[in-house]
Amino acid sequence: MNSPPVPLPAEHIPPGTADWRTPDAERWLAAVPARWAHPLWAVPALLVSMVWYIAESPLAPCTSAEPCGTDWPGLGMTVVLALTPYWVWRQPRLALAGLAAGLVGFAEDGGFTESFGEPYALAYPVAAAFTTAGIVHRLALAGRQRALALEAAGPVARPLPAAALTFRRGRFSFALAALLLAVAGFGSWQAQQVADAYEERAAGATHLSGLVVAQEQDDDGIDILKVEADERTHRFETDFPESFPLDSQVDIVVDGDWAAPAAEPYDAFGWELLVLGATAAGLAFFANGVDGRTRSARLRRRPLPVLRVLVREGHEDGRTWVFAADDPEALRPILHFHSLLAIDEDENEDEGEQGNESDDGEADAVHLTKVRQILTGDDPPPPLREAVLYGAPYAGAEVALAARADADEPEVLVECSVTAVTAAVPGVLTRAPKGRQRKSERRSVEEVAATMTPGPGLRVWQAHGLARAVGLCLLVVQGGGIWATIDDGPSWVWLCLPVALSWMISAVATTLTWRITADRDGLWVTGAWRVRRVEWDAITAVRHHEDGIRIATGTGTGKGKGKGKGKGHDNVDLAPTGWAWLERRLGREPYAVRAADELRALHLDPELRPAEEAPTARQGTPAGPPLVALSVLWGAAVLLLL
Repeated sequence: MNSPPVPLPAEHIPPGTADWRTPDAERWLAAVPARWAHPLWAVPALLVSMVWYIAESPLAPCTSAEPCGTDWPGLGMTVVLALTPYWVWRQPRLALAGLAAGLVGFAEDGGFTESFGEPYALAYPVAAAFTTAGIVHRLALAGRQRALALEAAGPVARPLPAAALTFRRGRFSFALAALLLAVAGFGSWQAQQVADAYEERAAGATHLSGLVVAQEQDDDGIDILKVEADERTHRFETDFPESFPLDSQVDIVVDGDWAAPAAEPYDAFGWELLVLGATAAGLAFFANGVDGRTRSARLRRRPLPVLRVLVREGHEDGRTWVFAADDPEALRPILHFHSLLAIDEDENEDEGEQGNESDDGEADAVHLTKVRQILTGDDPPPPLREAVLYGAPYAGAEVALAARADADEPEVLVECSVTAVTAAVPGVLTRAPKGRQRKSERRSVEEVAATMTPGPGLRVWQAHGLARAVGLCLLVVQGGGIWATIDDGPSWVWLCLPVALSWMISAVATTLTWRITADRDGLWVTGAWRVRRVEWDAITAVRHHEDGIRIATGTGTGKGKGKGKGKGHDNVDLAPTGWAWLERRLGREPYAVRAADELRALHLDPELRPAEEAPTARQGTPAGPPLVALSVLWGAAVLLLL
């Protein structure tokens, strides 16, 4: 049974504060945007359509009259296009402006004319329209949520606690924005230096017309253009060899041993890329800082609606989860956000003057104990706490709350949100809070046994879908590693290849085909290279350990018959058996954790064990040896292809 919520002293509850009860919370949750409006669908649609349009639309050729230099307006539009998908997720109102600017640039580029006949040109306006509809839908329902929250709070409004009045947001974002924009300014200055240096040299150089005599590539795959002019052959790097067909005339600029094609006079792409990345990131941080500063200022501007709720800090991600005031079991979260403690600086100074060394020592000891518990994974889950929520909550809003930290701390603390309020609705990227899965935390044998149906048949645990997906990804990485190593030619790296391959093959084989079969006398454990037999009497413990299953056998005699016969190790390890972290993120119980729990239950409760003996066909087959042969064949094929 859950412990009762940590109470909030009555003097810290503003008079007339209403409880946010389950019926009102359910109405609030019902006003969440539809799934189609989630940015998870709009952002990929925007990105794919933009990349498709850029890849397929014809480029204007570089000519002597219109050379390919630095295009600052085009670079600015690219920054807007890069920021828009991010703003769709984080700043929907800014995203509307970014979409409008993107469509204006699209029209100026002739995209609407092309869209009537080309699918790649039609994709972007369709994606932009879909994204705009989703943003408008999200903003409309955020207004509906705000109205419902105000209705639940009633006419009572109270100012923020004193500690929250000094809380400021955006400083870190502004600092990063200033640094990144300074980097962008430096990059643009360097790019302009390159352009000015060319213009200065070209002003006193000789302008000639040459003949393209050859096109080739160097060892690094760079396109080289050979041009004959004034009885000399010049070599130029080019990004657009198709613009210079053989036997065509090319204008060049020559100054002694220096020469450049007039159509592609200089290359400042590296500096332009730096400007693009730094400007986009800098503006993103700047917008976040302005938004955070504006929202927090709006929160302090006037008295706010207040609601009594229950809150709990997420054990895995540090989010603050809000529950209805009449939900003491914390069964249904309403919303969540990240928050930081707001400290009243004047009050903090007064308390510091009244403190003494013995109190500081005791506090330090308590904090060190808590830190040690967190690092060792023994800290208890955060408690459910009574709280007062300041501000009307809705998707994207800023709020503050007052609550005690835990039952051992009598002081009431004020926390301010540092991320926007998000409704706690089921989805791909959100899930309800729960206690962190600790290494030492296990379900009881009775609890596990209650989920298992006794029977005479064999029990089998084997690689599941996610484990096989991980194995296939590792197999692709292995194949790419072999190709890259052989492609570089003989070197000392080849000496490391057997060691790396043996580890990689073991991991791939285990994730693809691991298997544990329980029968009357013990376990058949199929790893990467062999099948081991472990008698029930030899097992001392079973647990999930670092994405693997460890079966401790004590003496390690490993008596058995058939495959794996003979002495064994102290522990039988299967790793990796999947990716427990990802399974938890997807809201699932990790399959290997459940397998370890059920194996432990079979070990401790003989009545659950099967009555049959596993035949050879059910004991499993290791995949390591076939993968070795496959790797050798792949390496030979790569050698033949290169």
